[in-house]
Amino acid sequence: MLVLAGLALVALAGEAWLRLSGAFVAPGSSSRFVEGVGVLYEPHSEVRHTNGLDYWTISRANSLGFLDREPPDPARAAASCHVAVFGDSFVEAKEVAIADKFHVRLEALAAAGLPELDVTTSAWARFGTAQANQLPFHDAYARRLRPNLLVLVFTRNDFLGNSAALAAMDYAGWDPDRTPYAFPERAAGGGIRLRPPDPDYAASALPWAPEIEERPAAGRPEAAARALAERSLFARWAGARLRALRETEPAPPLAERLEAVSARPGYGYVAGGWRPTTDAALLSQLLDGTRPSVFPPVFAEAFEFTAWALAEFRRRADRDGASVVVLHNMPGPESRKDQLLRLLAGDAGIPVINWHRWIDDRARRIEDARFPDDNHWSPQGHRWTAEALLDWLRRHPEVCDDRARA
Repeated sequence: MLVLAGLALVALAGEAWLRLSGAFVAPGSSSRFVEGVGVLYEPHSEVRHTNGLDYWTISRANSLGFLDREPPDPARAAASCHVAVFGDSFVEAKEVAIADKFHVRLEALAAAGLPELDVTTSAWARFGTAQANQLPFHDAYARRLRPNLLVLVFTRNDFLGNSAALAAMDYAGWDPDRTPYAFPERAAGGGIRLRPPDPDYAASALPWAPEIEERPAAGRPEAAARALAERSLFARWAGARLRALRETEPAPPLAERLEAVSARPGYGYVAGGWRPTTDAALLSQLLDGTRPSVFPPVFAEAFEFTAWALAEFRRRADRDGASVVVLHNMPGPESRKDQLLRLLAGDAGIPVINWHRWIDDRARRIEDARFPDDNHWSPQGHRWTAEALLDWLRRHPEVCDDRARA
């Protein structure tokens, strides 16, 4: 009886602490499909996001459906040194308040440290996207601001995320022919073109496809557990802690996902030249193990699509008199992922900022830049990312020369 009473007191204290700290039970968001662009948030809608452990954030989408401030007036942006940032969940950054995001911090740091550049910023991001998917963000929205600098934030998923086939298999679960974002595809004659997003992408999603919108958590299948998880912050926190300790792989197993995608018409080549040996991440099987003499066809295609997407950003920047830089958060120069990205970006004439290396060079701990139970950047991580970009701008002030822009 005393044990039960003690557990009840712990639960009550935990519930009270979570509620006083501003935590909430259910995440939630609403989205809409924008022709030619893909799935964005409903303009001005509320986005609640939590992993149940490290953060509980409530943000509001801007009038265009991005999780950012309103973009600056085009005349103001064109008269300034405007930095447009593109990326996935690390740029969308639902984990932190908008005021803490690195591009917002960069604007403030530049005003204090490099006021002569007159830096303004905007962010164009959506979780789960890669560079090819983000090209329409530039064309439909960012270009009108005449940015001086395009910052492409590259994560390890992006090697695969520029391929509809590998994105479908690795995490997205979309039909590779019907996707919610634009993807590269082979054109007649062997070239590459950008296939627009499909408004009916959900009609043929594969079994492991996640929700585009964040739905309130339903808890466990049992009615009592579900009701508790829907009402109790402490129960939700305890469940999230148990899931974090299990370290389980997503279902179904990778071999089953490979079979499902390669069985679709026109995608038989996906299974050629490799077989998954574990349920580890797809890219790690190729780049963290024995270096293959020839990459399997689907991976070679994904790297080609990634190089094409980078070159397309470079082409747009050249046309408009802007500059481009890639910032990635993969391990340092000894990493094969860093080496591969530098090769692909180098072919497009794009310099690369290694986030890990920048932090290591200043004797800082990578762990301090992330949440304890989430790989995304904490407010401290966003602060350091802003400092890394400010340092790059300090060494390349010529990108802010307005005379270079069309």
